[in-house]
Amino acid sequence: METESEPYVRLASLRQLHQVMADMNTARSLADTLQTVADGAVQALGYEMACVNLVRQDGDLVVAAFAGNSAAEALITGRVGSRESWDRRLNMGERWGDLVFIPHTEGWVLDDDDVPQWFTDGPAPRFEDEWHPSDRLFAPMYTPGVSGGSCGELLGVISVDRPRNGRHPGAWGREALQMYAFQAAIAISNARLRANMQRALVRLEREQQALRASEESFRQAFEYAPSGMAIAEMGGDQHGRILRTNDALCRLLGRPASAMRRYSFSDLVHPEDIGTLLRTSAEGGRAELRLGRRDGTYVWVSLRNSVVADAADGPRFLLTHVEDIEERKRRELQLAHRASHDSLTGLPNSAELRSRLAARLCRRPAHAGDLESLDAAYGHPAFEAPASHGFDFRPGTEVYGTFDHHVHTVAPEDDRDDGAKGLAVLFCDLDGFKSINDRFGHNAGDAVLIEVARRLSRGVRDGDTVARLGGDEFVILADGLGRADAQDLAVRLRNEIIQPIRAEGRAVRVGASFGIGWAHCGMTADEVLKSADERMYVEKRSRPKQHRRAG
Repeated sequence: METESEPYVRLASLRQLHQVMADMNTARSLADTLQTVADGAVQALGYEMACVNLVRQDGDLVVAAFAGNSAAEALITGRVGSRESWDRRLNMGERWGDLVFIPHTEGWVLDDDDVPQWFTDGPAPRFEDEWHPSDRLFAPMYTPGVSGGSCGELLGVISVDRPRNGRHPGAWGREALQMYAFQAAIAISNARLRANMQRALVRLEREQQALRASEESFRQAFEYAPSGMAIAEMGGDQHGRILRTNDALCRLLGRPASAMRRYSFSDLVHPEDIGTLLRTSAEGGRAELRLGRRDGTYVWVSLRNSVVADAADGPRFLLTHVEDIEERKRRELQLAHRASHDSLTGLPNSAELRSRLAARLCRRPAHAGDLESLDAAYGHPAFEAPASHGFDFRPGTEVYGTFDHHVHTVAPEDDRDDGAKGLAVLFCDLDGFKSINDRFGHNAGDAVLIEVARRLSRGVRDGDTVARLGGDEFVILADGLGRADAQDLAVRLRNEIIQPIRAEGRAVRVGASFGIGWAHCGMTADEVLKSADERMYVEKRSRPKQHRRAG
């Protein structure tokens, strides 16, 4: 380049450089940018061959672009040289500013390293600045934005070979190559950034497409699920408020989606199931409870909660799956009813009677010394000690403790109507029933039992229990009665029973004997029933035989 027409050459080269740099910064991809850098070194800077070696993520350098010799391009493009070998090259030879020139007199030591290269041998130079085929000239490219260039991170190296004028580049040529490498580094960095951004945009678009597809799949699964689905808020003032419901849940509860958004599940759940709901909402998992329909009825559902959490904010929503289990619950209740009720009369059976009676009685052994200590504490017999102190005693009986929060069952005093009220146990045995069975058959006997059960149930208060103990024996549990009340109840029930009963097309009559016992804590259910049974037999024997059955 250093010729008599150098000003003209410089002007032409500057124009070419300007065009090449414009091409570098408008290339469509990183690969196009790298090839433009290699082509520009040949076209604008006047070298016969140029190679762009790009630093990979592992630190080694790969031949990313080649220009000027198709044979050499096919041989070394894509090949990799180790970073160690490249560092060795960049730290030897002569420093021309940021350029590194390794003359053929020193470069022979590099012939066998692992850096991809294309060179030929030739005669010794005829004059001092003549280019030798084994001379090497490297223009390192550093990351832009760092003053001084060589202080930045190595981005790659431009290798050039054999200037067209056959001479080592002069001061202007060296400066042009150094400036070119600086601009090439900027263009490559920008191309990499654009490529990364494009990859990120493509990845983001794919993720968004996947998210949209996932959201659509969730929406369809949510909306068209055969069982109820709901999304509710978690935390804050609106905790538990329903945000979204599907058609199945709206149909199950008979409420439109717009109305459902005004409620939380705690507004819809049966009052007895609110504790179960709160535990399930806090812990997740599954629960069976009742939800209110628009018509005021309740439906049994299986409710399963899943917490939808955010990595940054923690739990955000509650996804609730609601399955209708009304039919199953109905079958379970029917089975439970059959197990606890008499199949003929529909009354509670013997097991259920004992269970209800035992639930009212406590029977926990206490220390024998408690009797004396309570006598001393209250100044009167211990059996009168207040129930709130946890003990209830009867003279001549075993000592028992109470259960937590238990209200003691206490019997009125014997042979006195002092106004005390307790749990009366009326043991009823039908008189004359066997003769009906013997004369008219078991169908007539069953009809009598069914009608007696109906009359007993009709004659007691709501909350009282009428049970069939077995055969023609019935038991009534009536709480809060005094002795006179219990006797009046027995008379009224006897008068109901002795009325004629239609059985198998004829009118028949049975009588009834009642024994009244009293339940109180310290007794077992069997002891209470035995006491009432014994009193019934006393009452039956005390009446003349002709008066035991009317008609």
